[in-house]
Amino acid sequence: MSSAICFPAPPPQSYINTNRSSTNVYHPPPEKLAIVIDKSKSIHHLHQIHAFLYRHNLHGDQILNFKLQRSYSSLGRLNYSVTLFNQNQNPNVFFYSAIIYAHTIHNLHDQALLFYAQMLSQDVAPNAFTFSSILKSCPLEPAKVIHAHAIKFGLDSELYVQTCLIDVYARGTDVPSARKLFDAMPEKSLISLTAMVSCYANCGMVKEARELFDGLQERDLVCWNVMINGYVQHGLPNEGLTLFRQMLKARGRPNEVTVVAITSACGQIGALESGRWIHSYIQNNGIEINAHVGAALIDMYSKCGSLKDAQLVFERIRKKDVVVWNSMIVGYATHGFSQDAMHLFNEMCKLGYRPTDITFIGILSAYGHAGLVSEGWQIFHSMKDKYGIQPKIEHYGCMVNLLGRAGHLKEAYELVKNMEINPDPVIWGSLLGACRLHGDLALGEEIAELLINQNLANSGTYILLSNIYAAGGNWEGVARMRTLLKDRGVEKEPGCSSIEVSNKVHEFLAGDLRHPKTKEIYMMLEEMDGWLKAHGYSPQTDIVLHDLDDAQKEQSLNVHSEKLAIAFGLISTKQGATIKIVKNLRVCSDCHTVTKLISKITGRKIVMRDRNRFHHFTNGACSCGDYW
Repeated sequence: MSSAICFPAPPPQSYINTNRSSTNVYHPPPEKLAIVIDKSKSIHHLHQIHAFLYRHNLHGDQILNFKLQRSYSSLGRLNYSVTLFNQNQNPNVFFYSAIIYAHTIHNLHDQALLFYAQMLSQDVAPNAFTFSSILKSCPLEPAKVIHAHAIKFGLDSELYVQTCLIDVYARGTDVPSARKLFDAMPEKSLISLTAMVSCYANCGMVKEARELFDGLQERDLVCWNVMINGYVQHGLPNEGLTLFRQMLKARGRPNEVTVVAITSACGQIGALESGRWIHSYIQNNGIEINAHVGAALIDMYSKCGSLKDAQLVFERIRKKDVVVWNSMIVGYATHGFSQDAMHLFNEMCKLGYRPTDITFIGILSAYGHAGLVSEGWQIFHSMKDKYGIQPKIEHYGCMVNLLGRAGHLKEAYELVKNMEINPDPVIWGSLLGACRLHGDLALGEEIAELLINQNLANSGTYILLSNIYAAGGNWEGVARMRTLLKDRGVEKEPGCSSIEVSNKVHEFLAGDLRHPKTKEIYMMLEEMDGWLKAHGYSPQTDIVLHDLDDAQKEQSLNVHSEKLAIAFGLISTKQGATIKIVKNLRVCSDCHTVTKLISKITGRKIVMRDRNRFHHFTNGACSCGDYW
């Protein structure tokens, strides 16, 4: 930060006369030099101007130094800005505000706070710009102190300071404080209104955010982006897509932030055709497919089941960063292509990219889908030993999932008990799910008892234990668990499957009767049932976790949400077209068997994304090899 400036050769002869004794030396007035500094677009040009100031003894000019300090920062040379600042014996509020702002825009918040403290210690009173600069991206706790300073200096009523404070409290999820400031504002600008919309949206209060958004008389791009992203980040992708369409109708022009959010929405619901339309919009409207946008497109295509499209995007990105590589690795992993994921990982490392924690989540997930236990342990240990990355809760979760699904239950349990960080409900749920999968009731009960005794049990614990009891025919244990769930007011998450047809996403619950084409769907279900029985299919009634007779269990299986989605796909798409389905839970073994048979009988490829991975069903076989 305090390194000296290395100046280049003097400016060209055409710019100044190097003969200092000449009376014809041209000295541009300071105001013109200030304009030239502001217009400088390269560090080389700025160095020339700076050298000129030294040659002609103008380097002590306060205004020119201020301009140079600001320009060096804007061109990414913060160390030069700091050197200039330190050479100033009596920096005023403008110099301090500029150096504080320079550090905050480079995410150097601690250094910015140190300059702010130095300013106060030298009895330089801050102004509104100082406060707006120091509050930019400031953490919540120091921001509270700065808020008190703004009140002390009588600047808390300045509109821009108030807006920045709202933004600080919004980022710190302190909604009451943000709302109190917002309500006290005598006049509310679009910026302050957007800050409050952002506050609600970031905290998941999308209903309140939308009410405020709908009341706006004017909306800029930032406001649209905040609301769309709020929906997408909080699990309401359909609402985000609907609002995006409204934005286009209102002649809003999406930017990089918009398209990244909306491609994420398409990925969440598996809306491939909508995602392709967004991709086309990006290409046709001059939005650069840089690393940020490219990674979002790769993620979207992977989640929508079109790995080929994801690969094409990946190959066409010229300047890849580690996020782009991670997106493609995770895409391969989600589809169960562990060898491709590992090949890409090795290629990335050879090219000099340093893996991140996300990289290892992708690789460990890929090994989990393939059941590669020894390889998983090897890559898990290499994180810390070779790359210096401390495993996080997600990496332990991947290992527990890998070991549990491979049947190494005791090994998984030992890993959880000896973790360096506290296991979360997801890890315990994964372990209990593995106990259910492999029918280990004793270990499942032991784990559940441990969680209950240590007050770590949640709704998922009771649901999984209930399922373990049901799988073993222990209906008394099931009833006990359901009573506990009822007492806690918890309901089991219903299975939901969605399918996109003609750019519209259709959702189905088990036994759903809400769809306009319900009659045709159930007629197709009957026809499918005839095909299946003709091919020797027998319903797997043992997986129905309810105390019902076999006929009732068979009927329950027939109307699973994924079967309804497949039936709708068969009656709504052209012969031979691929059917793509997204399910919120793990696909059951009966639906998996049925889907394999339907792909063979109809000659259709069926791609299904469940909670764990993708399944590509073709000609009676699945890409998972019946291991999921």
